[in-house]
Amino acid sequence: MNRRSLILGGTALVALAGCSGSKFKRYAGPQVTYVVVNKEERRMYLMHHDKVLTHHKVKLGFTPVGHKTFEGDGRTPEGRYVIDRRNPNSRFHLSLGISYPNQKDVETALAMGKRPGGDIFIHGQEHPRRKDKGDWTWGCIAVTNRQIEDIYAMVGDGTPIQINA
Repeated sequence: MNRRSLILGGTALVALAGCSGSKFKRYAGPQVTYVVVNKEERRMYLMHHDKVLTHHKVKLGFTPVGHKTFEGDGRTPEGRYVIDRRNPNSRFHLSLGISYPNQKDVETALAMGKRPGGDIFIHGQEHPRRKDKGDWTWGCIAVTNRQIEDIYAMVGDGTPIQINA
């Protein structure tokens, strides 16, 4: 190949890469100081102190009623936790980790002779073209891939999350 072809080809690749949408967005608005999830109404609110910045419909664990008590019960935890990690390579597009289990969760599960489980996340969809109907996760909080891109940009590690019944 000649030099001109290489330069034109490289320029075309850079131009095409600029056209493709990145799943990593930037957010320059007010800080999200708190996340609230109301399981019964299937809503998640991103808060700046007492002001709602945005809200999203969510899907929950396939057994949505009640607090998660052990691994595999299909429930989404209830209580106060924090966003403690992020996974840019999640099989569910992007994901934000929730600090479940806490010490009380561990003690409750062990008293039942069970493991508490873990790996509870706010995440996107595994199959974005499929419309997920009903609650389908193993205890996580799911939103669309477009929504998790915004949430991922807006919510920092250490942000408290309150998950209500």
